[in-house]
Amino acid sequence: MNEYMLAGDVGGTKTNIAFYTVTGDFSPIAEHTYLNKEFSSLEQIIRQFYEDTGFTANTACFGIAGAIHDGRCDMPNLGWHIDSNALATSLGFSEVHLLNDLEATAYGIATLAPNQLATINEGTPVRNGNMALIAAGTGLGEAILLHTNNDYHVSASEGGHADFAPHNEEEITLLRHLTARYGHVSWERVVSGPGLKNIYDFLKTSQRAAEPAWLAELLAQEGDASAIIAHSALENEAEISTRALDIFMSAYGAEAGNLALKSLSTGGLYIGGGIAPKILHKFYEEAFVTSFLNKGRFSTLLAEMPLKVILEPKTALRGAVAFLRK
Repeated sequence: MNEYMLAGDVGGTKTNIAFYTVTGDFSPIAEHTYLNKEFSSLEQIIRQFYEDTGFTANTACFGIAGAIHDGRCDMPNLGWHIDSNALATSLGFSEVHLLNDLEATAYGIATLAPNQLATINEGTPVRNGNMALIAAGTGLGEAILLHTNNDYHVSASEGGHADFAPHNEEEITLLRHLTARYGHVSWERVVSGPGLKNIYDFLKTSQRAAEPAWLAELLAQEGDASAIIAHSALENEAEISTRALDIFMSAYGAEAGNLALKSLSTGGLYIGGGIAPKILHKFYEEAFVTSFLNKGRFSTLLAEMPLKVILEPKTALRGAVAFLRK
């Protein structure tokens, strides 16, 4: 009888879940994506996946968009409480591991082939140097890969919830706008899908850019506002969208540079998440690169760091499997 492992990538919007063999490559035996809004818990999704496939698993590992404490997680962007012991008891797993979603993605980096990465800066990687990962999606995730004892130890982080730091006059005004709305303003309020919409709203309400009627009508319909704004920006359809995306990229570059300094990621900094591959060419442009390098006396050090975008959307799933196989 085949013994399978269950791996999942539980985000704020959707859950990717798959069965894998205990040994072998990273091709799933069965895989599905479920919209979280249609379920009340991760357990319900697992049971649905069992029913849809007819398979079960003995062990499981899930990358989750939230902080993990003692095998438990309260997801900030979804409201789910996930408990590894409760899942094991309810579903009969011999072991269940919960990882932060960026932690899972970090474990997955080593499984990627060169064609699953896009190089923004070749740099000069330091052998056995630390690495870091930043990823904007529904939220903003960060992780550090510390080289120790001839291997990499992945340290999860909630750095995306640290204080947003503006670095020009326009961003100072943006901070004031967001402070009035949220009180505490984190990097996630700016560098994320919802963050792009926040920037757009700031430009509109402060009358820094006019909103075309057709775009206002489109955004009023039910749908992903950030995707609509990004698409109109990439197609140069509206100045307000173009400016919003440029501010987004500038802030993304600034925080990526901050993370690179804090982790001393001389082995490379990786950019993950669902947004990056969709706007890939923007990472080569001035808004991102200039902000990434704008660290005063340490700009030269950052210029030597490899900078790569992860193109493989299943990297977190692969990382969950890699963790189970360790």
